[in-house]
Amino acid sequence: MKNHLSLGLLAMFSLLSCGINLAVAGQADSRPNILFILTDDQGYADVGFNGATDLKTPSIDELAENGTVFTSAYVVHPYCGPSRAGLMTGRYPHKFGSQFNLPATKDSGGLGLPTDESYISEVLQDAGYYTGIVGKWHLGEMHEHHPNQRGFDEFFGFLFGGHSYFPEQYRKKYQAARDRGLDSAIWQYLAPMQYNGKEIRETEYLTDALSREASSFIEKASKKDEPFFLYLAYNAPHTPLEAKEEDMALFPEIKDKKRKTYAGMVWALDRGISNVVKTLKETGQYDNTLIVFMSDNGGRTDQGASNYPLKEGKNSVQEGGYRTPMFMHWPAQLKAGKTYKHPVSSLDMFPTLATLAGAKIAEDKDLDGVDILPAVQQDVSARPGDVLYVMVHWDAHTNVAARRDNLKVIRTDNGPWRLYDVDADPAEDHDLSKQYPDTIREMVSKMSVWSWSHQQPAFFYNHKSAAQWRLNGMPRFDQTFELKEK
Repeated sequence: MKNHLSLGLLAMFSLLSCGINLAVAGQADSRPNILFILTDDQGYADVGFNGATDLKTPSIDELAENGTVFTSAYVVHPYCGPSRAGLMTGRYPHKFGSQFNLPATKDSGGLGLPTDESYISEVLQDAGYYTGIVGKWHLGEMHEHHPNQRGFDEFFGFLFGGHSYFPEQYRKKYQAARDRGLDSAIWQYLAPMQYNGKEIRETEYLTDALSREASSFIEKASKKDEPFFLYLAYNAPHTPLEAKEEDMALFPEIKDKKRKTYAGMVWALDRGISNVVKTLKETGQYDNTLIVFMSDNGGRTDQGASNYPLKEGKNSVQEGGYRTPMFMHWPAQLKAGKTYKHPVSSLDMFPTLATLAGAKIAEDKDLDGVDILPAVQQDVSARPGDVLYVMVHWDAHTNVAARRDNLKVIRTDNGPWRLYDVDADPAEDHDLSKQYPDTIREMVSKMSVWSWSHQQPAFFYNHKSAAQWRLNGMPRFDQTFELKEK
């Protein structure tokens, strides 16, 4: 939906009518700090507030219980790079050719998202926020794509799609791989951490290091006059499965090795978030900090994650692939103990955070998300009748789904279209397509129209996927949107 200045003003008035106070010109800057926590490959059921019983997330759960839990929160894509592209831009990544991960190869260096796609970090920086990212970037490596060039005053972390956790191990492997001339797909997970573009020597377990640096950023922010935006993009519990022995020892009842390691990694996450919150409190910034928590996609069930009761996981357009745990916590403005059941999307973060910050959004910025805070305050749908889409391309076919209100239409592996009431049936067990064929036809038509806005991929994960795309004449949307009967 196209943004206009008048819509921004209307959203601001809506926030005021809901009791959310924004800064007024001439007064002290009372705009909220924003801490956006994004975990990596964390399953829907891998937090206590979504029913986890074998692993422990007490600090995360305390924040959730004292805020608003979102039971139907979606990301824009079921794996890493495109999901982050949608979060940062507020737009479907297919619209600017970023529907694949950046390639983890030697010739990937110059690739990244188009620089004319504005990021939420740039908008908040322009609005006077002190901005920082700690953790995983995965949106480009070269100067013009670097976090410090895309709206972040501070950057501590790594540029690639993942990282090993123990520095005493990865430093040696990294140097050996470089010395032997191995492909960067091997050594990217081993590369040194960066601070504002300079390589540094890290000594701590990765999750602990990221939590430490997040606290450091918050301490710096407390000495500044402007509010802060911190994007805390943890690598955990993304593979490789590497946990500290003392963390795994807390879960003697878990016998499966992968699940035990995964539980230890999530425990380190929880410990780190607890320390970050402690820093917010010690610096007097806790009450006026909006904390948003999400995962970038569903968990990998083959690597210890659980998305119960949702089907499948990462890479899938079934619920387990892109429906994630989420909460918002803001003591100064949001009531505790609330549950919001209407669908929301990571696309919504751009307009929501920009409106809160009183930031100016370019009139030609064609946002796909909406400001959700007024609807959350009133417990009504932020997008009644609107459609949320998800699409993943494979070698010779496309998996696609769309949700409108409580209904979801889905097609996978060139099979028949299916229809589910995902409020009543989140496990997608009961296909309603026979009862509602008109709904199928209407939603498929909407998906087809949506696909007209897509661009050809600007990059592919590897040479094989690029060759397969060309060989199979992809995206072949005429085939994707066929109305096959069962």
